Amino acid sequence: MLPEPNLSGIILVRHGETAWNAQRRVMGDSDIALSEVGQGQAAAAAVLLRDLKPSRIVSSPLARALQTAAIIGAELGIGCETDTDLEEVRYGDWSGKTYAEIAGDPRFERLLKDPEGARTPGGETIREVQERGLRAIERLSDGTTTLVVSHGDILRTIVAHYLCVPLRRFRRIRIDNCGISAVALADGGKPEVMFVNLLADAARAWHPLHWGTANAQG
Repeated sequence: MLPEPNLSGIILVRHGETAWNAQRRVMGDSDIALSEVGQGQAAAAAVLLRDLKPSRIVSSPLARALQTAAIIGAELGIGCETDTDLEEVRYGDWSGKTYAEIAGDPRFERLLKDPEGARTPGGETIREVQERGLRAIERLSDGTTTLVVSHGDILRTIVAHYLCVPLRRFRRIRIDNCGISAVALADGGKPEVMFVNLLADAARAWHPLHWGTANAQG
């Protein structure tokens, strides 16, 4: 629990690594399970999370997030709830393709240039993704500390909001598999971002980005 009763603590955790992450494939809302590496990342993150003392875990219902939440919950002795608003961006027919394969798609180029207005093949704009993510966070602002397990792109949009980063720049925020971020939300006050992308294995911060040179766009 947080020491100040008027504060809500939101701990944001990206799911552990999957085989598709390692292969640099778009997952979107495809239901892909954790790899052994991802399971280990979740177990290591759980050790760090013990000291943050969340009282509740809410996860995206997609398998990789739920598995991550279950591993962490087993360590912390907490059950897991789900919220569909925490699902990853719906990327439609990009799902399963590598980033190299979609790099020349005009729709992808439009999304990089205009993430707020351009729609993914799954029908969403990044603005709409951010809005549903923030709706989920607002429902959890109840004066306790909640652990949220979700996905890379939607978590980037949430962190961008609280850092006042323009949404068109959201890919400049690094969110690794099992990266831990935290936001304190005060009743009627301004949010405070406590930290972003804390890793149990800090050396992994220097690994190449999944999106490679795409992050340089916008």
